[in-house]
Amino acid sequence: MDLRQLQFFVAVVEERSFTKAAERLHLAQPGVSARIRQLERELGHPLLDRTGRTVTPTEVGEAVLPYARAALEAAENARHAADAFTGLLRGHVAVGLVSGATGQFDIASVLADFHSEHPRVDITLTEDTSERMLQALRRGELDFGVLGLADEHPPEGTTAEIVIDEPVVVAVAPGDPLLARGDGAVPVAALRDRALISLPRGTGLRGVLERACAEAGFRPRVAFEAAAPPLLAGLAARGLGAAVVPAMPPGTAAALGLRTLRLTPQPRARIGLTWRTGGPAGPAARALLSRLRAALDAPRRGDACEVSGEWGA
Repeated sequence: MDLRQLQFFVAVVEERSFTKAAERLHLAQPGVSARIRQLERELGHPLLDRTGRTVTPTEVGEAVLPYARAALEAAENARHAADAFTGLLRGHVAVGLVSGATGQFDIASVLADFHSEHPRVDITLTEDTSERMLQALRRGELDFGVLGLADEHPPEGTTAEIVIDEPVVVAVAPGDPLLARGDGAVPVAALRDRALISLPRGTGLRGVLERACAEAGFRPRVAFEAAAPPLLAGLAARGLGAAVVPAMPPGTAAALGLRTLRLTPQPRARIGLTWRTGGPAGPAARALLSRLRAALDAPRRGDACEVSGEWGA
């Protein structure tokens, strides 16, 4: 038994004629008759009464008819589902990215592989501050983004899967007064009135700094800000301030002429793959989001970033 046999059977019942059914199916009438006889042989019962002026279903045919229609409907729904999935993977997907995530997974390969499989999907990638990308996400201008999170919880109305989660430290030049404690840690309150070096406003790491200082009862005095991590390190190494950055390996800090100190309580720099709660609106965006989530080894905890690499914005 196959779907074509069922299709022919239903058409004959509905048209009450082999000839009209064949015309409806754009087939020759003998071919339709032969396929239905084959179906009757397989079932072991006649399904159609051919003795009258019109063709009518037999008692067995009446019993089989709803199942035949249900099978054809199920097959049609399956085709629609497959066609819809293929057709949905068209259009446009807008992705946001902070530079701090690029060293954690190969997003270029993920996007390229997805585009190769779905060439009708146009993908745009925007690199910006976390704050601006979050606003774009809420406005629907971005489908999802890899952005810095100022809090351990994602912003209201969004869902996030953590990509990077690492401690925030203070990097200073040798001889800085903060090193006098000798235990490798300083309270956040020790940064009060200090000239600080930080990423610009709107970045996730800057949000972490401002939040930690607010909880300690003061506003940070950021004397130097820059989006380029090597510049932040260079400014700190020349004694122009204390750089607030994600943790880095001791060897990297020493090579840059820096010493690092833990902050207490310990703030953390987090970067998350973030999307509007409920998921992106478009099927193509949902499919790409699923692909990116599979590519991430999340959550990542305690992995230090190289300064010459990228810090979360």
